[in-house]
Amino acid sequence: MSRLLILFFLSIFTLQSIAQQPVEFRGVWIATVDNIDWPLKQHYNNPEAQKKEFIRQLDMHKKNGMNAVIVQVRPATDAFYPSPFEPWSQWLTGTQGKPPFPYYDPLEFMVNESHKRGFEFHAWLNPYRANFNITRSSIAPSHITKLHPQWFLEYGGKLYFDPGNKEGQEWVTKVVKDIVKRYDIDAVHMDDYFYPYRVAGKEFPDAKTFNLYGNGMKRDDWRRSNTDSIIVKLSKAIKEEKPWVKFGISPFGVWRNQDKDPMGSPTKGGVTNYDDLYADVLLWTKNGWIDYVAPQLYWELGHRLVAYETLIDWWSKHAYGRHMYIGHGVYRALEKTSVAWHNPTQLPKQLELLRQYPTVQGSVYFSSKSFNNNPNGWNDSLQNNYYKDPALIPPMDWLPVNPKRQATLGN
Repeated sequence: MSRLLILFFLSIFTLQSIAQQPVEFRGVWIATVDNIDWPLKQHYNNPEAQKKEFIRQLDMHKKNGMNAVIVQVRPATDAFYPSPFEPWSQWLTGTQGKPPFPYYDPLEFMVNESHKRGFEFHAWLNPYRANFNITRSSIAPSHITKLHPQWFLEYGGKLYFDPGNKEGQEWVTKVVKDIVKRYDIDAVHMDDYFYPYRVAGKEFPDAKTFNLYGNGMKRDDWRRSNTDSIIVKLSKAIKEEKPWVKFGISPFGVWRNQDKDPMGSPTKGGVTNYDDLYADVLLWTKNGWIDYVAPQLYWELGHRLVAYETLIDWWSKHAYGRHMYIGHGVYRALEKTSVAWHNPTQLPKQLELLRQYPTVQGSVYFSSKSFNNNPNGWNDSLQNNYYKDPALIPPMDWLPVNPKRQATLGN
């Protein structure tokens, strides 16, 4: 057989293999705030142990069939990388502003190790949280809350950027653009913390800014416009720097209840994106400001107020051509009081239902450490059934391919 004929048959075999490979986003959140997932507190002064633990988690997720990690690299206006703008995170070394010793760049390390295993790396940032606990947090003299205290508001024992302050918005945009420019990340990811969750009996103290810049708007509308404006700025900055880098948002699981809005879901959520967090996620997808949405559907099937099946059906109808990945609350299997999540069939049934919706392209799991001890045998279920075959990352046809990595991720 000629060499040319052999190459022909090999190419046909390769194309058939790719065609048969599933296409599905399978991500895991790795939270660093308060050392939820990584690094471990006992490893504050041991970079080698930090690296080893991160690799252990990656290998566990690779074995489980995942193809993406969403890693929190800026949990509270601090950095898990050498930033020219913000100090080293206290959750890396125990003291904010203290670099790792022996020195290494955790973000560069994590991106490289993730890509080695065929994972996409999504850099997860909290846009406005600046001080996680005003009574206990380690805050460096160079922290922005010290340099520009007028940009921040205290609420619920934490400090937040005032979302109505345009200087604060420009600062956040500058920080994000720097990460995109210097690191080979696949996406910028933000969760549900724009305006903070309500504290009972306390109003978010932005009256001064509202009086200055409200321009006759109702305060709720003005707050939503502030959130819209930072999304637009970030979207533009990311794409100007690297047009192939994705921008994703992981909102709270209820956009709006139907009793407030006919477009809302038939749920009775006590908190909603639109009315409480001032995040009109549907506007962002409709306008193409973001590339994917990963709603946090952390409730079980059959929940009396916010059932998983009700919400996935609703979200599947509101993707507007953008990607939709469903956030699963696997951490709840570790909660003693979450009886429904102690049922081994809970996650499999959620995955089976998810795959019935063509506008839903995959899943994200909160959070990494939840898989350490094979909860309810779900690691086995993923490895031997649902994620038995490695999956390709769903392509986003509206974005160019990263010129550094033409090869498809997920193999």
